[in-house]
Amino acid sequence: MDKLKKVFKFLRSMQFAVILLIILAIACSLGSFIAQNQTYAWYAAKYSERAAATIIALHLDDLYHSWWFLIITAFLCLNLILCNIVRLPDIIKRCKQEKNRETILSGPVTASEDGIDDPLPIFRRFGIQQPQEYDDGGTLYFWGSKNTAGYWGAWVCHLGILLLILGFGLGQMTHQEYTVYGVPGETKMVADTGYAVMIDNFTVDLREDDTVDQYIADITVRDLNNPDRTESATISVNHPAKIFGLEYIQNSTGWAAKVTVEKNGSIIQEQVVCAGDYLAVEDKPELVVLFNAFYPDYVFVPGSGPATMSSKVVNPGYLYSVYYQGEVIGMNVLTDEDVITIDDYIVSFSNPQNYTLIQVKHDRFMSLAFLGGITVFAGLALAFYIQPKRLWAVRGEEGTWTLNGYSRKAGVLFKEQLHTAVSDYMKSKK
Repeated sequence: MDKLKKVFKFLRSMQFAVILLIILAIACSLGSFIAQNQTYAWYAAKYSERAAATIIALHLDDLYHSWWFLIITAFLCLNLILCNIVRLPDIIKRCKQEKNRETILSGPVTASEDGIDDPLPIFRRFGIQQPQEYDDGGTLYFWGSKNTAGYWGAWVCHLGILLLILGFGLGQMTHQEYTVYGVPGETKMVADTGYAVMIDNFTVDLREDDTVDQYIADITVRDLNNPDRTESATISVNHPAKIFGLEYIQNSTGWAAKVTVEKNGSIIQEQVVCAGDYLAVEDKPELVVLFNAFYPDYVFVPGSGPATMSSKVVNPGYLYSVYYQGEVIGMNVLTDEDVITIDDYIVSFSNPQNYTLIQVKHDRFMSLAFLGGITVFAGLALAFYIQPKRLWAVRGEEGTWTLNGYSRKAGVLFKEQLHTAVSDYMKSKK
């Protein structure tokens, strides 16, 4: 039985909480340093075979979903729950004591002032508008308390941290994230969510020095299960929109161009392709054109390769690669009226424009984490700014009063406050 008590005491102790927080901090640092959800081959190429094996074995490739990270998080939650459960009766008892006359009148004294002809203005100055009155067989008392909510500060803060951990942990386990990108006029499916995003407009605002100031996208989201259910919004960097339970975030941009395929003098295919994507020729799918990169103001730098002089479309250059049955058969940069000729096919690039890349997130527990953050701030406010106070005054035989006060927090400051209040009152009587 004693061993169980020791285990229980350790599980709810501050020492155990600190150990868990240190481990979690180290783990989160590793999660930030090591790219998540990559393959063994990727880690081996970036680090080494041994490092890749270690990362996979310790589940550092998907750290926030690893069994050991979840166990540590669960123990931290257990620590907070046990701590709050154990402390709850004591806090309730303290609050009740602040309403108990005998506890206050016989309690400890932090500060005392005497020779006061009327203590009631001092009570009111401390926020006790109507102190209780008590007559002990000819000895008259006034007593009261204020700010008992301050005793709940640490308890509420622990509760907020618990909600934060639960919100973050459950959010990581159920988090869904998608990426859509395209140019104005295109409609993109949001994976298997049942929603489609139409990109109505996209602009890139530039500063005077030609650097990007803001990306702004106008979008319309349609519910494919209910075509009449649509909603439009404008999103920009750091200004997302929430539509039908999903959060749409303007992430970044890139270049796209219209790729035209002709055969025997007739256009057989036209498609907007973003840099990094490819186009497979419809009637010959083993023939693929990859749009590698776009240079708005193209220039070739000897010893370095293709580059751009500015972000303005002055001399467009399209870097491409052509594959046939998986093998590269050509690579170059097209400018002006240049085209790619492959047997009976002619491929050309035109109409360069920016595309928008939008992140779509679904986090069912974001509100729980948000509530946890608010609760933590509320707990800190209670702990540091709400100072529980007791005041009681006893009338002496000569008719003057002695005013006593008690505060468990910041006793020296409370003593100064009481002395200042009494001094100001005495000055006002002169």
